[in-house]
Amino acid sequence: MKSIDELGAVRESARQKMVQFREDSGGGARVMVGMATCGIAAGARPVMSACQEEVSRRGLRDVTVIQVGCVGVCRLEPIVEVLVGGQEKVTYVNMTPDKAREVIAEHVVNQRIKTEYTIGNA
Repeated sequence: MKSIDELGAVRESARQKMVQFREDSGGGARVMVGMATCGIAAGARPVMSACQEEVSRRGLRDVTVIQVGCVGVCRLEPIVEVLVGGQEKVTYVNMTPDKAREVIAEHVVNQRIKTEYTIGNA
């Protein structure tokens, strides 16, 4: 990037993609695991694996688990963000593989946010 305008265009494109996902997902979900160096150092790889395994074990075809870069709150890593179509994104912090499996079961499958793991309760 060579200018602030280019950065603004990238930001707007990403924002539009998130809005489009919320509108088009039809109840599907996106589970985003922070996999920057800070997340990896804090244990994000096993958390990512636990999310993928739980989604696979449950046969959740409308759920995507992806890795993302730095979420921006390194002291709270590993971080998992869940975006279920039509709803606000929920950020889970200080995650472990067991907590990640709970989030898939409770939030993604049963639509019950695990508030005790969210960023506002850390």
